[in-house]
Amino acid sequence: MRYEVTQDLITGNALIDSEHRQLFDAVNNLMDACSQGQGRTQIQSTATFLSNYVVKHFQDEERLQTQSKYPGYTAHKTFHDGYRNQLALTAQALLREGPTVKALGDLNQVIGVLVSHIRVEDKRVARYIREQGK
Repeated sequence: MRYEVTQDLITGNALIDSEHRQLFDAVNNLMDACSQGQGRTQIQSTATFLSNYVVKHFQDEERLQTQSKYPGYTAHKTFHDGYRNQLALTAQALLREGPTVKALGDLNQVIGVLVSHIRVEDKRVARYIREQGK
């Protein structure tokens, strides 16, 4: 399964959409490597990238929210905090276990949570920011 920023995931905010694409690309690259029997060579770099990049991405989103005085900021930040922790645990398991079916399934599940979050919450944030700019 490949992750793409499809129309239902486009927020309309160039920064947010660009960062989502980079996150999906990293996961896709790991899945492609695994399907070619090269997963072990990419696990470390992908796990490190995802953990670090999610921190950066969430900071960028939170900055946009505070700048626009987004009313749902507290709930959104709470999600981000929990997600960061979940992704870190998943990345650690991936490093520990290697590209097992279970570890990759867990990563897909965590990415699925992010996709749902983007589809609803991030689109809501981007819409609010756009409306504030009018």
